[in-house]
Amino acid sequence: MSQFKSLLNNTQVIAVVGLSNNPDKASFRVAEYMQRRGYTIVPVNPNEGHILGEKCYPSLEAIPHPIDMVNVFRPAKDCAEIAHSAVAINAKSIWLQLGIVCEEAEHIATHAELDFVMDHCLKIELQSL
Repeated sequence: MSQFKSLLNNTQVIAVVGLSNNPDKASFRVAEYMQRRGYTIVPVNPNEGHILGEKCYPSLEAIPHPIDMVNVFRPAKDCAEIAHSAVAINAKSIWLQLGIVCEEAEHIATHAELDFVMDHCLKIELQSL
């Protein structure tokens, strides 16, 4: 989709909320792939110090530099709060991974004029471009 191509072309720094340090988890595999493709990955996980060689932050608000995309690997029930945080830090977009659907998060993001994608895998979409 051209929508994804434009979004990904305008993204450099991706905060990954719920990034796991376990290489068997989808969040790790997707973030590792994006990192290898040249994107800067910023792990958001309060239970880890570093993932993929990058410092972890306990929340989006704790990240001390601008974020282009917030990529979410958390249950749908957490996504509205994450969307509010993404708006608060002036992220440009929110991407809910495959299987995550939250209309409230979509409303929050679109109301704040953030690009919003849900129920799609970032890695799959980048591979298809």
